Amino acid sequence: MNVIETKDKKMKNRQVILYLLLILAFVASLIFVTNNYSFYDRPIAEVTQTEATDSTEVIDLYDNKDELFTQQITAELKNGDHKGQLIHLSNEFSSSKAYDQEFRVGQKLFVSIDENNGKHALLTGTIKDLKRDTYVLIAAWIFAIIVLIVGRKQGFFSLISLVVNAVILSYALDLYLDQPDRNLIVICSIAVILFTVISLLLANGFNEKTYAAIIATLLGTFLSLFISYLVIWLTSEEGLRYEELQFITRPYQMVFMAGLFLGSLGAVMDVAITMSSSIFGLYEKNNNIAVKALKKSGMEIGKDIMGTMTNILFFAYISGSIPMLILYLKNHSPLGYTLSMNLSLELARALAGGIGIVITIPIGLFTTIFFINRKRAKL
Repeated sequence: MNVIETKDKKMKNRQVILYLLLILAFVASLIFVTNNYSFYDRPIAEVTQTEATDSTEVIDLYDNKDELFTQQITAELKNGDHKGQLIHLSNEFSSSKAYDQEFRVGQKLFVSIDENNGKHALLTGTIKDLKRDTYVLIAAWIFAIIVLIVGRKQGFFSLISLVVNAVILSYALDLYLDQPDRNLIVICSIAVILFTVISLLLANGFNEKTYAAIIATLLGTFLSLFISYLVIWLTSEEGLRYEELQFITRPYQMVFMAGLFLGSLGAVMDVAITMSSSIFGLYEKNNNIAVKALKKSGMEIGKDIMGTMTNILFFAYISGSIPMLILYLKNHSPLGYTLSMNLSLELARALAGGIGIVITIPIGLFTTIFFINRKRAKL
């Protein structure tokens, strides 16, 4: 009894230490980000005073109404040669806030200082952007804390895999941008293999369940890419509108296929690990369960997740196009033209991901059963 109590005390002490370290890391990072002005080359100014000086109502040909405002801002420079001095800025924004915004006291802004300022004259300049790193940090910490509370050890490894995958993706894109003649699909294929292996091994450990999920994910992802490419080739890309990719100065078909490839991976990986975990869970509860029963249960599980996952993909892709759909429709563009211009690529991505999900269900089922039979053979 004393041994159990001692273990519980040690566990609680470790948890308290971990929570204290997390709080300390959060406070330290917050203090750093709110005072990191010297790390930026661009001038940063903190808004100290604002005043609205003018407003104008605008109505276009289609009776769309908006209101334009002019805002005079006084801000204190936080870095550079003029640190501590006040700078006067002018900001124009609209009530719709499509490409602009109203600034408030306390916000930090990236600015450019006018060169014609005299030594003793009032500094003037132009607003370039809002300094957002503090808000991004807070959102990232909220996400990390929730993952750690819910997932604990697995959540910690999931965060590590997320960071590692972000680094891999950044490096992969750098490889392509440095030498555009490299094949982006090949680079993404290598990245997909690394993403899958690292993510699943860190989140679920080295075991048969993870191995089955890795194989199912890779097979499902590459098969969905092959089928999507085959369909696009057979249809001569009819119906795909690449206008939103026209500014990338790279072969847009290859870039689109690479994005489609990576976009399918997340959904396919989710289905693969769900199938693997569920079927292995059934086997671990009853080691004598028949293969036929596992197949039946696995297909039922697959049918349940198939509908929800395809809907998730659809809404995830379509949601990003809602602002453009509203903009086109408010300017009296025909519905068919609006949908084809804004949704053709998104629907293609959603369909490719849906194909990957459906294919992965039987692949995940039979791959998992294969590893279960291997495990039975060793007993």
